[in-house]
Amino acid sequence: MVRFSRRRFIGYGGLFLFTAGRKAWAALPEAVRVTGGDRPHFFGYYDKCPWNASERYLLVHEASFSGRQPKPGEEVSVGILDAVDGGRLRVLGKTSAWSWQQGASCAWLPSAPDRKVVYNVRLGNGWGTRVVDVELGATRILPFPVYALSPDGSRALFLNFSRLAWTRPGYGYEGIPDPGRHVPAPEDDGVFAGDIRSGSSRLLISLAELVRHRPKAVFAESYHWVNHLSFSPDGTRFLFLHRWVVPGSGRRSRLYSASADGKNLRLLLDHDLVSHFCWRDSRTVLVWARHPNAGDRFYLLDERTGAAKAAAPSVLTQDGHMSYSPDRRWIVGDTYPDSRNIRTLYLFRAADGKKIEIGRFFSPPALKGPVRCDLHPRWNREGTKICIDSAHEKVRQVYVVDVSRILNSSF
Repeated sequence: MVRFSRRRFIGYGGLFLFTAGRKAWAALPEAVRVTGGDRPHFFGYYDKCPWNASERYLLVHEASFSGRQPKPGEEVSVGILDAVDGGRLRVLGKTSAWSWQQGASCAWLPSAPDRKVVYNVRLGNGWGTRVVDVELGATRILPFPVYALSPDGSRALFLNFSRLAWTRPGYGYEGIPDPGRHVPAPEDDGVFAGDIRSGSSRLLISLAELVRHRPKAVFAESYHWVNHLSFSPDGTRFLFLHRWVVPGSGRRSRLYSASADGKNLRLLLDHDLVSHFCWRDSRTVLVWARHPNAGDRFYLLDERTGAAKAAAPSVLTQDGHMSYSPDRRWIVGDTYPDSRNIRTLYLFRAADGKKIEIGRFFSPPALKGPVRCDLHPRWNREGTKICIDSAHEKVRQVYVVDVSRILNSSF
């Protein structure tokens, strides 16, 4: 049983951990702010690594405003914090292809993880990707945006960010109208794939195809889109959400997987609610969803068979942003704000189900909906540090937590 002596609701500084059978109190690690100044800073989504391979650089966004959605054409800076230069922010460029929840889909290119960054940009009346070599300063433009990169960095999955802007505010990009705005399920929209080397791209799975696949009665009066594309660790398959909404009603979701070429489509969850997920391995997915087995909770899902088993149902009781450590021994997760506007950050040890709360962070009530500041915890490549976004100091900033002592303890 893990207990806490006292809690400060703005971070780590006053938190202490006591473990049964031990007579000493152990101080928990501090959340160290790594971004400076008064401007808002953030990385974006979870289940991505903002550090480069050597961990010298940390990817961040810098905005010039907060508390509202970006207007068409408003830009955010994309940059790297340089640990060798005292954490100074070096701006790589600016872009109007961004959102508060996922930024500009910044990532280190897996084929050159020490020096090449990709982030989305606007290209005339479309969206594209800029590839930047942070050492040489060389840049390259791809004629398609990036949502997820394959593990070898040769391919990208992407979607229509203009459609996402109006179907799921806070995730898509403002400024380019969706040509299929009034089409419930276009034949020419859905999940796309791009080749990083050649710059070619094609539609893999259309929204119209998804609507025809094991259709529901409500589909005829619904608007449809896709979201949350994610390659398996071996790059052979990917996951995505098919979502729809009936005007005046709530959002519904189902989870699919497919081969990297878009074939061998599998409908894995079809009970209207699917939220956050991450791959444990190339066959197993951890996902918050609704299922007849145990209702709404986290499940370990077999991607091949669709078999679902509740994951630590008495411990993992809230939806949040979860991801496995590189060695798959630990899970880091967060929660949404409670009645006191507090978000919780925690670790979960897969071997024995031990859950350790490692921080509580105040969430300003003004930052809600599309402009909210989720913690979105992300591991470093060695599995010893966690990077989060938080606004507990009134301004959205980026923090790093060294959890190595906890992971190596005998708790």
